[in-house]
Amino acid sequence: MRHRTVKVQCIRTIASVIVMWGAFLCLGGGESLQASDPLRIAETSTASGQSEQSAASVQALVMGSNGVLYAGSFGHGIFRTVDQGATWAPVGGGITDPFILSLASAKDGAIYAGTFRGGVFRSRDKGNSWQPVNVGLKRLEVKALLVVDHELFAGTGDGVYRLHGSEDRWTPVTSGLDDILVHALARSADGTLFAGTSGQGLFRFSPGSTDWVRMRHGLKDHEGMIENFIRVLVIDQDQSVLAGTFDGGVFRSADSGLTWRSISRVLPNDSIRGIVFSDDGVVVATGNGIFKTVDKGKQWIPLNKGLTSLAVQVLIGSGDKGLYAGTSSGVFRSDDGTSWIAVNQGLEVGIAPPPFLFR
Repeated sequence: MRHRTVKVQCIRTIASVIVMWGAFLCLGGGESLQASDPLRIAETSTASGQSEQSAASVQALVMGSNGVLYAGSFGHGIFRTVDQGATWAPVGGGITDPFILSLASAKDGAIYAGTFRGGVFRSRDKGNSWQPVNVGLKRLEVKALLVVDHELFAGTGDGVYRLHGSEDRWTPVTSGLDDILVHALARSADGTLFAGTSGQGLFRFSPGSTDWVRMRHGLKDHEGMIENFIRVLVIDQDQSVLAGTFDGGVFRSADSGLTWRSISRVLPNDSIRGIVFSDDGVVVATGNGIFKTVDKGKQWIPLNKGLTSLAVQVLIGSGDKGLYAGTSSGVFRSDDGTSWIAVNQGLEVGIAPPPFLFR
């Protein structure tokens, strides 16, 4: 029991700190990275062979208006490209926290960035300048941002918040998620909001209800273990919900989260970092490359040609502009959905400062 408790605490610590240089820095036997020894992070990065001019670790990607792509890095702020990644330029004047965890693009052209310790920032001039938008937030760790129509939701270290645009003030989306780290958000066509958490599984908030309800059925891996650490949530055109877990693969629910089934039993890696729908199937990013299924998970085809960094952190689809993958060593683009090219000119910034030393 003690070993299981320590292990759970270890996973939550890693999930909260977002130390993502290719893999969890959680060692066997429940040993975890200690905040009292921050230099271990830099040492781990150096030991893995990264040079001083390695590309930034990209944790978030979003496509804004007119094909402008933004990349949020872990320790080097935000970068922007207007030529599909051929060249990048740092932007982000006004952002006080260079550890970017999430990005979102609103219909009015605004770009939002969620950070590790600085809350949410907004840009209305294509990333040139940013202003904090934090009134009402209890905690400033913002892991997820979700735009639905004209509403913006944030998954934070204290549950889910909604931004009231006319007041620039955040208000909690009812009770039930207090002090719970929300890692992923999705909303279905009927207005049902889903929240994936670190350690508490999946929650659902239906229109007209008063509280979040924890989904206690399903999400069992092939060993029968309940998966309570949810990293990714997406909803397909049939309104089925797909959940990507930290180390239990991908699950699908066709009944609004009531029941779930695994669709990744033969997936080579169970650490899910992104899920994107293609015309003929589902593409997932993992801690060891990118894979695709066209038969609802019975088979997974590797899509890693040219992907020299398999530690993928985020994956987005951009319609006719292809796929983009943010990795622990920069950004890769796929124009055909099967092969990749590195697009890192301007992202070669070296090793990021340890997050524990950031003030």
